[in-house]
Amino acid sequence: MTSTSRPAWIEPPNPLVTAVKGILIGLILLVMIYPLAYVILNSFAAPEATTSAGLIPSEWSFSAYTTIFEGGVVLRSMIVSTVITLVGTALSLAVTATLAYGLTKTRQLPGVRAALYLVLLTMIFSAGIIPNYLVVKAFGLLDSYWALIVPVLASAFNVVVMRNFFMQLPRELFEAARMDGAGELSIFLKIVLPLSKAVLAVIGLFYAVSYWNSFFNAMLYLNDSSKWPIQLVLNSYVLQGSAMSSMNNTDMYNLPSSQAVQMAVVVMATVPILIVYPFLQKYFTKGVLTGAIKG
Repeated sequence: MTSTSRPAWIEPPNPLVTAVKGILIGLILLVMIYPLAYVILNSFAAPEATTSAGLIPSEWSFSAYTTIFEGGVVLRSMIVSTVITLVGTALSLAVTATLAYGLTKTRQLPGVRAALYLVLLTMIFSAGIIPNYLVVKAFGLLDSYWALIVPVLASAFNVVVMRNFFMQLPRELFEAARMDGAGELSIFLKIVLPLSKAVLAVIGLFYAVSYWNSFFNAMLYLNDSSKWPIQLVLNSYVLQGSAMSSMNNTDMYNLPSSQAVQMAVVVMATVPILIVYPFLQKYFTKGVLTGAIKG
C-alpha cells in the first residue's frame, strides 16, 4: 500500500457528491468575492462610466482617488483610524496578556478565582449605552480619542482564550526558571510571551479589526468631525450622502456625489485591514483552537 492510497475503512469519494461540493463552494466564493470585486473595479471607473451596472467599467480613471485625497477628509480619517488601531491594539494586548497570566494563578494567589468569575460575568451581563456614556463623560473623555480605546481596552472573551493558552504551556519551564531565581515578571516576559506568539497574533488581529471598524463608539463620543475615523466618514458620505466639511471647519467643500468616489471611499475603509489577514492566517488554527479547547 502506497502512502497516497486510501485506507480500507474509508470509502472512495462519490464523483457526484464531489461535483456538488465543488459547485457549492464555487457559488459561495462567487457570492463573497463578487461584491468586493465590484466595489474595487468600479472605484477606478470614470465618472460618466459608473451609471452602468456592469462589473468591469467601460472607462478607467483614477479621478475618484485623486478627488478624495485632494479633499483631505478621507486621508485625515485614515490617519486617525491607523493611530487608534495601532495604539489601541498595543494597549489591549498588554492589558489582556497581563490579566490572562494573572488569572492562571488560581491555586497560588487568593482572590484570583473570584476575579476570574467577574471576568466571565461580563461575558453574560454588560452595561447599556447610557451607563457607558455617563462613565466616559465622568472621566472627561468625550471628544477624545481615548474614548474609543479605554472603554474597550480588554475583551473578556480574548482574556479567556489567552488564559487557556497560557494554562497549556509546560509548567516545567516555569519551575526551572524559578529554581534559577527568575521572578514572575521575568517568567512572563522571557518565557510566556515568546511561547505565545500564535495567540498574541490572533488576539491582536481581533483587537485591530475591532478598533479599525469602530463606528458606533465614534458616533457616540466624538462630536468634532475633524476627529472622525474612516468608518464614520464612510457612513456620513456613502450612506447619508452628506457633504464633508474641511478639517478646520472654516472652508466648506463637497466631494462630488459620484458612484466611483463612493466606491473609492469604501475601498479605503476596507482594503487596509484585509491586507493584514494573509500574514496572520497561519496563526489562526494554533492560536484560537489551542486556547479554546481546554481550561
